[in-house]
Amino acid sequence: MILYDPALTMNFQDYGIMLPIAPDRAGRVVEFLEGGDGGAFSGFPGPVLDIPGARGLPAMKGLGGCPGLDRRDLERVHQGEFITGLYGAGLLGALLNAYELIDSQGRPHRYEPDRAVKPLTGLFETILNQVGGTYLACRLAIGRPDPAGAPGFCYYLGGGMHHARYDSGAGFCLVNDIVIAARKLHAEGLARLIWVVDVDAHKGCGTAELVSFSRARGELGLESGKDRGEILTLSVQMAAGWPLDEETLRGALPGRAPLLPSDVEIPLAAGDEAAYIPELEQGLDKLEKLSGGQKPDLAIVVDGADPYEHDGLPSSALLKLTLDQCVARDWSIYTFLRARSIPSAWIMAGGYGDRAWEPAAFFLRSLKEGEEI
Repeated sequence: MILYDPALTMNFQDYGIMLPIAPDRAGRVVEFLEGGDGGAFSGFPGPVLDIPGARGLPAMKGLGGCPGLDRRDLERVHQGEFITGLYGAGLLGALLNAYELIDSQGRPHRYEPDRAVKPLTGLFETILNQVGGTYLACRLAIGRPDPAGAPGFCYYLGGGMHHARYDSGAGFCLVNDIVIAARKLHAEGLARLIWVVDVDAHKGCGTAELVSFSRARGELGLESGKDRGEILTLSVQMAAGWPLDEETLRGALPGRAPLLPSDVEIPLAAGDEAAYIPELEQGLDKLEKLSGGQKPDLAIVVDGADPYEHDGLPSSALLKLTLDQCVARDWSIYTFLRARSIPSAWIMAGGYGDRAWEPAAFFLRSLKEGEEI
């Protein structure tokens, strides 16, 4: 199943944000699969949910009976004061910080407000709806197993804001849709153990922090009698570069992102592309061992396209996977989860430039055809 809502596309240039993020990335994936080289969606293992004109989860209630998110879902994960600010006078400053639009001298950085056609604060509604899309993908993955007995699968063409931290946004991420969705599933009693498998080029630093902080508050755990659930995290990432570059690490606070590790952390140096898939497969085995014999109710796969050799973001350039390697990476995860009957919700995460749509599109086409490329 593919979840696609063109109304939730974030065209950053509309807000004066000059990031190399193609606004039509999700649409290009759909276009490729519907026609061109990809053939029609008929035969794909699940329907395409195309929701033109949707403005958030209230419009999606017919899809799996999914209710919307509210402010309490954000406050379950993020600092209450931070969330209060987002709904009030602190929103503009939080957006400027999360998208790195002002440099250390107070000058605009990749930000041209004179070219904006929408107010920057208007981005918040779309971000919240992206969070809702991630949660909906999780619900659809859990609630709709394949009639042939395969575990549920939903690929959401959006989401993946894995750098957002407890009390601030970071790395083009304002709030963390991954942990928000997982903790909401816990609260609703729909999942107990959830894996996060993050293959974005950049460390899932915000996710690691939020999971660590939730554990410290006693809100997560695998121990007997715990009914609030657990989240175990795996991150395959560049060993250097943001947020692990010297300048960022120098300014990092002890016990905060990006210093906190994921449960399974796999740093890869430049030139280590051949080791990527073997290291990933070993990491998945470690994640399973950390689960203590419990099968997760869901895996959330943060399917970043930025390790791709044609990615357009300079800070992603330390990893250069070929298209075949990107698809093989995703197949490694997909087959590992399918063999264990673990439902999975996939989200797009990072991917920059005119070719960022390609890894997801070719992976999904290979699923439709039922074979690896």
